[in-house]
Amino acid sequence: MPSIRMGIRSLLKRLSFRQILKLTRIMLQNPLLVYPTLKATRTTMIICDLHYGKAHHKNGKANAFRHALWNILICRTTFRITKNKEKSVSWAQKITDLHEKLAPNKPLDTAMDLHNNEIGRTYFLELTASSEEEIVIFLKENTKKAKKVTDSKEILDHKDKLVYLLEVDTGS
Repeated sequence: MPSIRMGIRSLLKRLSFRQILKLTRIMLQNPLLVYPTLKATRTTMIICDLHYGKAHHKNGKANAFRHALWNILICRTTFRITKNKEKSVSWAQKITDLHEKLAPNKPLDTAMDLHNNEIGRTYFLELTASSEEEIVIFLKENTKKAKKVTDSKEILDHKDKLVYLLEVDTGS
C-alpha cells in the first residue's frame, strides 16, 4: 500500500503553482484537520479496495460508494477534533470540492462526484455515533439503491440517493 507521503508527492507534481497556493491556504486555515483528512482518505481507499477492487476507480456504483465514504470518514475523523458536526461537514466540503477542481473530470463525472460527496456528508449527520463497520454496511446497502444517470439534470431527481454513470462489474 503506497504511503500517504507518496500520494501527496504525486498530487503536488500534477498541480500548478496557483493550485498549490490554494491548497496550502486551506490547510493553513485548519492545520489540525489535515492529518485526520489524510487518514480518512487512506482508510477510504483501503476499504474500497477491499470491497470493490479496482472498480471504485470507474464511474459505477463502487465509485459512488467511495465518494460518499470519503466524505463520511473525513467528517468523522475531523469531528473528533472540532466537536462540531457543521464545522466537520464544512471542512469535508471544502476539501472534496477542491479535489474536484484540482483533478478535473468531464462535467457529468464532476456533477456525479459532487452529488455523491454531498450525500456522504448528509449520511454522516445520521451516522455520527456509528462504527466504521456499521457505516460500511449502511453505505453498501444504499449503494445497491444507487440510480444510474446519463445527464446532469437527472442527478437533481435523486437528491437523497447515490448516483452513478456506468454499469461496472464490482465482484461484490
